[in-house]
Amino acid sequence: MSYLEAKERFEKIGIDTEKAIKTLKNVPISIHCWQGDDVRGFDTDPTKPLTGGIQTTGNYPGRARNPEELMADFEKMLTLCPGTKKINLHACYAIFEDGDWVDRDKLEPKHFKRWVEFCKKHHIGADFNPTFFSHPMCDPLTLTSPNEKTRKFWIDHGKACIRISEYFAKELGQKCTMNIWIGDGFKDIPADRMGPRARYKDSIDQILSEPYDFNLVKPCVESKVFGIGVEAYTAGSAEFALSYAAKNSDKCIPLMDCGHYHPTEVVSDKIPALLVFFPEIALHITRGVRWDSDHVVLFDDETKEICKEIVRCGGLDGSVNIALDYFDASVNRIAAWTLGYRNVQKALLNALLTPSCTLKDLQDRYEMTELLVAQDELKTMPFGEVWDEYCRREGVAKDGEWFADVKKYENEVLVKRV
Repeated sequence: MSYLEAKERFEKIGIDTEKAIKTLKNVPISIHCWQGDDVRGFDTDPTKPLTGGIQTTGNYPGRARNPEELMADFEKMLTLCPGTKKINLHACYAIFEDGDWVDRDKLEPKHFKRWVEFCKKHHIGADFNPTFFSHPMCDPLTLTSPNEKTRKFWIDHGKACIRISEYFAKELGQKCTMNIWIGDGFKDIPADRMGPRARYKDSIDQILSEPYDFNLVKPCVESKVFGIGVEAYTAGSAEFALSYAAKNSDKCIPLMDCGHYHPTEVVSDKIPALLVFFPEIALHITRGVRWDSDHVVLFDDETKEICKEIVRCGGLDGSVNIALDYFDASVNRIAAWTLGYRNVQKALLNALLTPSCTLKDLQDRYEMTELLVAQDELKTMPFGEVWDEYCRREGVAKDGEWFADVKKYENEVLVKRV
C-alpha cells in the first residue's frame, strides 16, 4: 500500500495524516546523553563503579570515553532520528578545559559552554539534571543526610544546577527542564522514615530558593519506588514527590518515570490524573522490566497508551515535557538511542492517527461495544505507510534500513575504542 492509499483510509475515519505529520515534526523529545557512556560522565574516575542506586550491565564495545566521542555518537544518532530533539545532560557531564576542574558544588555555566555550542550547531534544546550519585560526598545519603556538611554540599550543587539550567534556557531560547532525583534510602527497614523526608523537603526548598525564571527553568522532583541498595525505603517516594510539586506548583512541576512505580502501575493512567491539577508535567519514558531496570523503549502497548494520553489531554502544547531515560550497556548504544527515540515518535504518530474525538463520543454515549470494536479495528490501519512517509520527509532512513548505518559506524569507529 502507498502513502496516498493510507491517507485515504485514514480520511474515511476523520484523520488528516498531513496534519499528524506536521504536528509530530514539532514535538520536542529530550534524549538522554548517558546512554552513550553508561552514565559515567567526565567529572570523576571512570574506572570506579557507579554508586547511589545506579548500575549498568553489559560490556558492549564502543562506550564513549570523553566529550568528543560522546558528541560524535550523539551526532550519529541524530542523523537517524526524525523530528525535534533536545539533549538531556547530567551535571557530571561538565567539560573542564585547561585543568579547571571544580567539584559539583562549584559548577558554573562555563563548564557547559561546549554543550551549548553543540546544541546550537544541531539546532536542539537542552534539559539538565543535578547528579546526586557516584561521588565521594555521598555518605551514602545526599539531600537527606543527617550530616549537615554533606547536605550543604549537595544543596549547593542543586543551586549551581539552577543557574546552569537558566544558562541553557537563555542561550538556546527554550525552556530547560531540571530534574531533581536522588537515590537516598535504606537497604533494610528504617527506624525513622519521616526524618529523611523532612530533610529532603528542606533541601529542595533551599535549592529552589536560588533565583530563576520559572518560564525558562522547570525544576521537577522525580520519585522512585526502590533501588539497588535501598530496597526497603526511598525518601523520594511517589507520595513525597507529588505532594512537594503540588504544594510548590509556582516553582516546581512533577515528573513521572515509567519505571519508578510498582510493577502493576502504569504511567499512562496517571497522566490525565495529574493534568487535571497541574498545568505542566514532565515524563521520563523508559521500560522497566519487573522493576526500575531502564530497558530500551519499545513500540509496545504501554508506550502507545502513554502517547495516546499525551495527545488526548492536549499535552503537545508544551504542558507535557517528554524525555527518554534508559541505559543499556549490553547492546549497541547508538542503536539503543535510535530505537527508543523512534519508538516514542511512532507511538505519538499512532496517537495522532487515532480518532480520539469519535472514540470519546462513543464512551460518552455508553456505546461500549462499538467503542471496543472501533479501538480494536484501529490496530490494522496502515500506520506503517504514514510512518515511512514521515521518515522520508525528514530525510532519515525508514525501518529496515537505519540499522545498517549503525553497524557501519560500529565497525569503522566503535570497535576501535579500547
